[in-house]
Amino acid sequence: MHEELVQKRSLCVIAGIIGSVGVVLLVVSFAINSGPPPQATTAELLNFGSHNYARILWGAWLQAVGPVLIVFFAFCLVYLGGATQRLAGWMTIFGATIVMTVSLVEITFYISALHADPSFMPSISLVVISAVQHLYFIVAAPALFLPLGIVLLRSPILPSVFAYTAIVLSVAFATVGAIFMLTLTLPAAVTALGAIQALWWLAAAITLALRGRTGIELSSAVHP
Repeated sequence: MHEELVQKRSLCVIAGIIGSVGVVLLVVSFAINSGPPPQATTAELLNFGSHNYARILWGAWLQAVGPVLIVFFAFCLVYLGGATQRLAGWMTIFGATIVMTVSLVEITFYISALHADPSFMPSISLVVISAVQHLYFIVAAPALFLPLGIVLLRSPILPSVFAYTAIVLSVAFATVGAIFMLTLTLPAAVTALGAIQALWWLAAAITLALRGRTGIELSSAVHP
């Protein structure tokens, strides 16, 4: 029993660190790859891609790797919460898969936008990116946060505030996705809302790591 608790505490610390790193990578990716100016002409897009070639590619790399680490953290929450054989746990894994798919599709078109031949490739890529961004609000974020919130409701590995805020986030993202369904290109103020989920992941990761260090509540957690 003691050895199992030690292992669980170690996993909490490791998962918390990895989750935190994932959030940092994601934030840095958006910081170095802010995107071209709005309503840019084809010539301006080609010029932007040429002058920001390395920044865009490294930003794409960071945006690909960061979510992988966050998904690993989400899987650890399912495991530590004893939900690997429950519907909520399976749906969390399903939601994480959707998030990764949406993220990788978006990143693919970041890279394709750098192709200068044919000259319309950057414009086409940006249109697809705008379309893909809708999916994060419509299905990706809600499909991950809702079941994860349910998992956390049934486990003491994190304070209950994380469970309730995860559920609220799922509803909020789904609502925003529905409200802006008829807007082909989401306003910058809407896409910026994605930063809220980054704060949630970071706070959850730090809290889990600290709980792993102290052992708070872990002894009473649901065992896998």
